[in-house]
Amino acid sequence: MNIFLNDSNCRKGLYPFTQTRHASEIRIGILTIKEKWELLLGRPVITISENTEAQEGSIIVDANLIPTADNFNDILDACRYGHKIFESEKIKILFFPWQISQFNDWAIRKDFIIVINNRKSTATSSSNTLINGENIFVEDGAIIEHSIINASTGPVYIGKDAHIMEGNMIRGPFALGEGSVLKMGTKIYGGTTLGPWCMGGGEIKNSVFFGYSNKAHDGYLGDSVIGEWCNLGAGTSNSNVKNSAGDIFFTIDDSVVNAGNKVGLIMGDYSRAAINTSFNTGSMVGICCNIFGREFPPRNTLNFTWGNQRYTIDKALTDIQNWKILKNCSLTEKEITLLNKLYLSNH
Repeated sequence: MNIFLNDSNCRKGLYPFTQTRHASEIRIGILTIKEKWELLLGRPVITISENTEAQEGSIIVDANLIPTADNFNDILDACRYGHKIFESEKIKILFFPWQISQFNDWAIRKDFIIVINNRKSTATSSSNTLINGENIFVEDGAIIEHSIINASTGPVYIGKDAHIMEGNMIRGPFALGEGSVLKMGTKIYGGTTLGPWCMGGGEIKNSVFFGYSNKAHDGYLGDSVIGEWCNLGAGTSNSNVKNSAGDIFFTIDDSVVNAGNKVGLIMGDYSRAAINTSFNTGSMVGICCNIFGREFPPRNTLNFTWGNQRYTIDKALTDIQNWKILKNCSLTEKEITLLNKLYLSNH
């Protein structure tokens, strides 16, 4: 039985992240949505971006449905028989990008169950203080020294070859991806995920980094979602609550959507912010942006923005390649083609 994850009905609502990836490749919790399906099913799934009829022996699933150990069979049954699926305590559905951080606490707890799956954690150094240690899982190769990890508030997952430097204070639920680093004295609050090959520093609360992104220095990041290959300069901070404590609204496809009263920074792939950048509540930054200047950035920054000008595509690609080299990677032909296409469509 083939499982097809279809994002044709949810792509636009999840911009800017689905401008550079399939919706099933969004990271929420420890894993991406696609990785969750494959771990639960024990086999690969197929991604599509078009409405099509299911072939015999296959099931088409909306890619924004978040599978867990206790709901994936219900989702498959509903999709098999064409039943509409509604959000509930058991099933979460991503319609908008800020929901990635809003659901992340729940998602880490659910992923922890399927990722651990009766495996044994690697032991940690006696220099650390562990609270509720049975709720902490450390993969092989991870280095943790002289830090406090409190898993009484939720599970903590530390990925392969991750490095938690001295003086970290961590409250679960928290997930640190493979090869990622927490700098000295970092303060992590629950509901936070740093995907693979990220760097964290300062104060981070209820936020998600997809992967290969950095917030390496002091500054506050809360209730935020950061894509891949992003960098937040030293002292960068965001507001996540309006001074009025009122609701935060976004315009999505000409419709005004109430996002609740707590939303931080939404930043698309390949974007960066200069030192001491201050983002207002509910700021949304597009793809390939370079944020700098003396003023607060606008609440909505369009794709390929460079300061108050438009990036040239050649410079954008050169700058991305320079950042990728720092993590021993390089731009792929697939990325170059996609970014050129996006650039022309946003002209």
